[in-house]
Amino acid sequence: MCNFAPPDMVGHTGIYDAAVEAIAATDRAIGVIYEACKEHGYALFVTADHGNAEKMVSDDGLSPHTAHTCSRVPFAMAVPKDSDKEFVPEDDKHALCDVAPTVLSYMGLDVPENMTGHSLLK
Repeated sequence: MCNFAPPDMVGHTGIYDAAVEAIAATDRAIGVIYEACKEHGYALFVTADHGNAEKMVSDDGLSPHTAHTCSRVPFAMAVPKDSDKEFVPEDDKHALCDVAPTVLSYMGLDVPENMTGHSLLK
């Protein structure tokens, strides 16, 4: 598990160019991890818990927007070629509560009954 904080932290500054660079640096870092996962046959899950840097200007069109947003966040999965698992988010109706059940399912572990989400694997 790894938390890439730059898009969030820089997003709070409201400085557009800094946010672009933070996102680009994070993209490059995830690319390095992805290549290592491919090389060693590991699965890679990428998600976020909230938005921030995708909205840099407040609704007034003048002041910087520096708070978290309620935008939908990505959840992507890359698995080894020989995996029998397929990532199939249904109708874009998945939510953060589906992340843990999906990872547990991929690992072959039971999803606790008190989890409200469901696995996105088929």
